[in-house]
Amino acid sequence: MKFIISGGGICGLTMAIVLEQQGHQVEVFEAAAEIKAIGAGLVLSTNAIKALKHIGIDQAVLAKANLLDSFDITLAKGEKLMKTDAVKLRSKYGAIGNATIHRAELHAVLLGLLKDKVVFNTGKRGQEVLQDKDGVTLMFEDGTSAKGDFLIACDGINSPIRQQLLPSSVARYAGYTCWRSVINHDGSFDNKNATETWGKNGRFGVVPLTDNRIYWFACLNTPIAKDPKMKAFQVADLKACFKGYHHPIPQLLDLTVDKDLLWNDIEDIKPIQQFAFDRILLAGDAAHATTPNMGQGACQAIEDAAVLLSCLKQYKSTTTAFQDFEQKRIPRTTKIVNSSWTFGKLAQATNPILITLRNFILKITPQRVNEKQMDFLFDVEF
Repeated sequence: MKFIISGGGICGLTMAIVLEQQGHQVEVFEAAAEIKAIGAGLVLSTNAIKALKHIGIDQAVLAKANLLDSFDITLAKGEKLMKTDAVKLRSKYGAIGNATIHRAELHAVLLGLLKDKVVFNTGKRGQEVLQDKDGVTLMFEDGTSAKGDFLIACDGINSPIRQQLLPSSVARYAGYTCWRSVINHDGSFDNKNATETWGKNGRFGVVPLTDNRIYWFACLNTPIAKDPKMKAFQVADLKACFKGYHHPIPQLLDLTVDKDLLWNDIEDIKPIQQFAFDRILLAGDAAHATTPNMGQGACQAIEDAAVLLSCLKQYKSTTTAFQDFEQKRIPRTTKIVNSSWTFGKLAQATNPILITLRNFILKITPQRVNEKQMDFLFDVEF
């Protein structure tokens, strides 16, 4: 069969690997002029590593990753609210977890695994799709088109394909905005422990990568999406917001330059109840874009590919495999999207009473309870 993939991000490339493994002809169409990653760092949780292992590419990815020992949620002065022992989790779930990687390096690994095996096309933004009993036709903004037997839409949160099929499904603003950057350091910063700090002025995350690099992110509440004031923020403005926060937050901002800042509003899509449309399948952010509060955006995209691999092996009919994919994925992704939305609201809380209650509950919650809540995410097989 010939599969057309709209979108050359993590989801599109991982899907291409799975389909090529199964002997299908694959053609990827990417809207950007060049297939490359835009972004900073990300965390591959245990569920994502299990999915990569199921696909058979975990070792290639882990060779570029940094394994964390712990992840802490702290207050602005450094007081710990919650600690996650990554080493213990690896033992519990029988798989590596909390592996951090630069998005560009993950992208490069996936591209390398597809070299000379898949046809890539750039500057091709899919705009509309038609299907009949013989196949699908994907039409692009430039007036050209491509034909195949099936289409997998991995074209992101603002997917034109999803919006054609489900016109009411559009991105929703979460109420806060985010800056990201990656800095190089001299080796004096901890490279095995990640933190997320919750304070009244905003939230700040610190995620160590390989090669003496740290990925950081900063989230501030703002009622206006695409706020011009937020867009104009520079490092000096972030230093003012996070003045007084614990080490190493001020020091990381001191090492950051304005040109390396990435800024985006935080958005998701309200969970939808259909991913499969006969010969068309929605996947990744096109199907279940989530806020990043649980670190599951890329992880769920990778899971999609692992689940599709299992479905294609089980059913001779691809449309039946698509339907089975939908049945397997919707309950899980719906729960993750909704949980991440709620978690973000708690993390970004500004009401003093709510903050006090939230902090009290987190402090008194036993570690075993926190670990039990992770079973849903990590205790998964493909």
